[in-house]
Amino acid sequence: MDSAISEAAAGPSARTPLHGTAAHGLKIVVVGGFGVGKTTMVRSVSEIRPLSTEETMTQAGAGVDFNAGARFKTTTTVAFDFGRISLDEKMVLYLFGAPGQERFWFLWDRLFSGTLGAVVLVDTRRLADSWYAIDRLEHHGTPFIVARNNFGPPRHDLADVREALSLPDGIPLIDCDARARSSAKQVLIALVDHLYHLSALSAARETAP
Repeated sequence: MDSAISEAAAGPSARTPLHGTAAHGLKIVVVGGFGVGKTTMVRSVSEIRPLSTEETMTQAGAGVDFNAGARFKTTTTVAFDFGRISLDEKMVLYLFGAPGQERFWFLWDRLFSGTLGAVVLVDTRRLADSWYAIDRLEHHGTPFIVARNNFGPPRHDLADVREALSLPDGIPLIDCDARARSSAKQVLIALVDHLYHLSALSAARETAP
């Protein structure tokens, strides 16, 4: 692999400065299997030029890095992706994209530390690659939603995906296109709505007689 850490272009807003009044930071992690679009989602929605640790896959990684189902993908994230979204003048959302290759999964537990919630990005061509992400989030007690990244016409409806992943009804499952900023933003909005709903339920339980 090449050793340089690169910064991917993020469009005309790549140099959006952080508000001097920013006082609160919220952390969200995007997880999932290799090649599901985590780096793409962080790039598409970040207001700054995101930090990317994508490196070129070489012959030296043969037998270690598996790109089944994503055979045209030539790079892989070796640490994490990082982007930022200002929610208002005081609140900032920090977005981390977790590496998808199994040999980098040891980094996930560190990335989950202090995380408000997570997005599990899935590719219906390789749903089994999502099970580890869901298992680790449940282990940590981290709230999450699941987003199906559409790489073409959907092969299965969302009910089939929910059943295949054994997702409880209380966990939102939505469609998205990680390449489109508006779609990626809707995923984050869905996660925030889910977190708000969970917070309201918790408050109601605490005040119940």
